[in-house]
Amino acid sequence: MQSVKLILSDIDGTIMPRGRDHVSERTRRAFHTALDAGLAIGVASGRAVSQIPPFFSGDAACCATCITTNGLAIYHAGERVAYGLPDRAALERLIEVLADVPRSGFTAFEDTQPYLCAGTREDMAGVVSAYAEVALPCDGLPAFEIQKANVFIDGDMAETVALCDRLNDAFEELDFDVPMRGFLNIMPAGWNKGAAVRRLCEHLGISTEEVVVFGDAGNDLAMFEVAGHPVAVAGATPEAAAAARWHIGRCEDDAVAQAIEALAAGDWPFEA
Repeated sequence: MQSVKLILSDIDGTIMPRGRDHVSERTRRAFHTALDAGLAIGVASGRAVSQIPPFFSGDAACCATCITTNGLAIYHAGERVAYGLPDRAALERLIEVLADVPRSGFTAFEDTQPYLCAGTREDMAGVVSAYAEVALPCDGLPAFEIQKANVFIDGDMAETVALCDRLNDAFEELDFDVPMRGFLNIMPAGWNKGAAVRRLCEHLGISTEEVVVFGDAGNDLAMFEVAGHPVAVAGATPEAAAAARWHIGRCEDDAVAQAIEALAAGDWPFEA
């Protein structure tokens, strides 16, 4: 039996089906089962910390330990462990670059409120309609402290990946990755879910070999490289599936909840 002390899961497409606004009751209960068994458990998400509790119907215990904003903010038992911010000058230059990329744009978040800083609402709606409906227009970079920001492009996955590669080549101060079609995360160079897993393990005094992570997409690859037991759900991107050590069923069938229940019971739910 493998030693497991920390469980982390991506949210969208991993424990919460696309188009839903909360995880299943079984998933919420599974998190508590793990907590009751003495395991550290939480989420590793591109979402901001303020966005996450509603996904668990307000149950803050399920996300008191978490990696948020794609690794820029790390919490354990409600305590903030680490916090990073993208370079503002680089973000300003990014907005200038995107002006020459058709159907692209830039959004920054203040708490849960998105601001449309570049691009059109119509193009944004083609990628994340929920953000487009409530985004406030902003002329350039807003004055508030920006931690969560994203690039969007109303294009297919190939166009999304191509833009991500282009921006990674152009900005040494920033890193970009792809959580889904048309959407890019923005991080300070060297900050991502994988680096956050290392930081959290150091804080807990555990080895990365004692970590199980669940994911489904490109922004999970960095933590798949670090954690001893990376697990992909069915329907994951080909890159995420190839990087995973273990594979389970679908998000829609509560496959992660089933695996967490087994781990909490001291069983090993994964097979090569």
